[in-house]
Amino acid sequence: MCRWLAYYGNPIRLERLLFDAENSLVEQSRRDRLAGGQPNADGFGLGWYGDRETPGLYRSVAPAWGDRNLRDLAGQITSRLFLGHVRAATGTPVEQSNCHPFRHGRWLFVHNGFIDDYAHVRRDLLLAVDPDLFPGIEGTTDSEVLFHLALTFGLEEDPLAGLERAAGFVEETGRRHGVAEPLQMTVGLTDGVRVYAARYASGPVVNSLFVSEDATAVRALYPDDERFRGLGPEARVVVSEPLGDLPGVWREVPAGSAVIVQPGEDREVAFAPRRAAQMSSS
Repeated sequence: MCRWLAYYGNPIRLERLLFDAENSLVEQSRRDRLAGGQPNADGFGLGWYGDRETPGLYRSVAPAWGDRNLRDLAGQITSRLFLGHVRAATGTPVEQSNCHPFRHGRWLFVHNGFIDDYAHVRRDLLLAVDPDLFPGIEGTTDSEVLFHLALTFGLEEDPLAGLERAAGFVEETGRRHGVAEPLQMTVGLTDGVRVYAARYASGPVVNSLFVSEDATAVRALYPDDERFRGLGPEARVVVSEPLGDLPGVWREVPAGSAVIVQPGEDREVAFAPRRAAQMSSS
């Protein structure tokens, strides 16, 4: 399984989460903790927001731990919102176009999971993508197709509804092909203003997803821990697995839920695929 993180808050250097944390994203590329100790070595990607209209993007097929450019960039770039992803391929080639994040305008998208029996349902899924969006699909992953289906189903107007419609379409298509549990997904999505993260699977096993607790409360718990200094009150990190083991820092996002990290009060809402009848009526 892949691993990803999203940071929202006051500007910080990317290296704090990518390299310096006890269980940093780069450390998770060597070995995850929650999925059997497997490496996520089939490439990585980084997307960040600065002072331009569209986010920056850096992707490579090298293992994250071995890329000296990533180490240098992470030590130089400061950002208020960024996404990182380390990939474990699920059947599609190890190539740069298949590395996350995927970008469309101001939007960035990362995914941990898979569409089951993708080779047999891929054609039907691709044919459902809006023709105007289709040229944006550069790689061959199920993740990129899932993103473009969500864009097709209205992600830019209502991000979570677009994701729910995409999930519903994938499930309908898969089951039409005899796939019992078509979808496994924890996704991270942002437009540079808010971070949306959803945790869902068609079956009983659901990939992990966590969000950090209120930064002010965490500093109160650990007033002498320098790792939490310099974080603003709205700083949040959404992760596939925690970046450390300190009690009270991380909260698991329930299966079938989505979190919205945003200016002011964050939100947690139910997440459920929308079936075809709901798509046509909404």
